[in-house]
Amino acid sequence: MSSATPVTTPTNQDVFELGAEHEQVVFCNDPASGLRAIVAIHSTALGPALGGTRFHAYASTADAVADVLDLSRGMSYKAALAGLDLGGGKAVIIGDPNTLKSEALLRAYGRFVESLSGRYYTACDVGTFSEDMDHIARECQYVTGRTVAHGGAGDSSVLTAYGVYRGMLAAAEAAWGGEDADPAVLEGRLVGVAGVGKVGRHLVGHLVEAGARVVVTDVWAPALDRIREEYPSVEVVESTEALIAQPLDVYAPCALGQALTDDVVEQLTAKVVCGAANNQLAHPGIEKKLADRGVVYAPDYCVNSGGLIQVADELEGFSFERAQQRASGIYDTTRDVLELAASDGVAPATAADRLAEKRMRDVGRLRGIWLR
Repeated sequence: MSSATPVTTPTNQDVFELGAEHEQVVFCNDPASGLRAIVAIHSTALGPALGGTRFHAYASTADAVADVLDLSRGMSYKAALAGLDLGGGKAVIIGDPNTLKSEALLRAYGRFVESLSGRYYTACDVGTFSEDMDHIARECQYVTGRTVAHGGAGDSSVLTAYGVYRGMLAAAEAAWGGEDADPAVLEGRLVGVAGVGKVGRHLVGHLVEAGARVVVTDVWAPALDRIREEYPSVEVVESTEALIAQPLDVYAPCALGQALTDDVVEQLTAKVVCGAANNQLAHPGIEKKLADRGVVYAPDYCVNSGGLIQVADELEGFSFERAQQRASGIYDTTRDVLELAASDGVAPATAADRLAEKRMRDVGRLRGIWLR
């Protein structure tokens, strides 16, 4: 199944039918702490599943199930395309992290992850931070993305943003010419960043350094205040709609998923779409609409794998220099995806899926032989 195909929000669907691709889906409940969580393991063909824990106030359990299944599938593709010996998994904790998160809840969650015996490694995602991973690690050994003080990689958004920037250079070169990841390809270009939280803020720094003109938006006012303080040259607009209405050269969705809808694609002036958000395509067919409009789309799970690379490096004993060198390869991977898309006459999202699926088949088959 193409990673561009989102899971339909379940109504009366059987969970087995909904998660038919997945190896395991675990529901976690601890009434004492208020924990309600779901862990989804999509594939361990290439190795143990690794993926962050998202803490979010979902409107319903059904929405949480749909999201965790989508996200975990994406992690399988992301790890495969990044060349990692890891499978795909994800977890969601249901609730508002600003009011529900506590040491007791995080430690209860850690005990659930520990019970999976290493089939799933957790890390940070929306609503969770390295300090939270330290609490989880008090009950669980299968944790990455810990604070530097505890021997971890720290904030994984650093290399997530760096990887998106590297992928953006490759996409910009495909759109306007250039080579060798020269930042000059972005100089003077107007780049719109939707979402300037953990990842988007770091991405803005790379873009400003490259000489791009940057306009941003975010639903959280403090995030915009921080951008104003750190980057006075950056323009701030009040909404995503106002951002998209700008004469953008590059659009970088860096908030939650489903950012590329029919309406957004129709309004976009950008020649390049490259951002950090997961599952950006609202439905199958959006990637073709982008291609038909001449937009170079850098598939999300291709360019946003820097954070995964960063936290995965902890499993070897973390080296920022080694992880950054690996994340710099996102430029080459993005270029390979775009070249395959051009040669095969398919959308970049399809080309990325093909490369990831080939590695999962070929290497997964080889790994299975050695494990017998």
